[in-house]
Amino acid sequence: MTKSILVVDDDSNICKVLATNLKANGYVVKCANTGKKAIEMSKDEHFNLALIDIRLPDMQGTELLTQLRGTIPKMMKIIITGYPSIDNAVDALNKGADAYIIKPLDMEKVLKTVDEKLKIQEVLGATLYI
Repeated sequence: MTKSILVVDDDSNICKVLATNLKANGYVVKCANTGKKAIEMSKDEHFNLALIDIRLPDMQGTELLTQLRGTIPKMMKIIITGYPSIDNAVDALNKGADAYIIKPLDMEKVLKTVDEKLKIQEVLGATLYI
């Protein structure tokens, strides 16, 4: 069954690039430009994975990680950031991120990470269907 991915980034160009590349690899993709919008969408739809910018206009990506755990607990979550730091990475992983990717995005690395995380999800029996 087709995997569904939620991209959460306030930069519309990043959303377009990620959506285009993920769709080309067979994924269903939806974008949200705020944490609040992502939470609303996750209440109405099931996503297998979320790519979340660490800096959103209404909240930190790490805060969104915690809130998404309540709506879709088995969803894989990947933080993307243009502001990498050890503190950010540790905080993200402690709050439930399954991976941490640094901007500018290397699409090959993004796709490889997404594929790996979705395979882990399947192995764990946590696959969510649309």
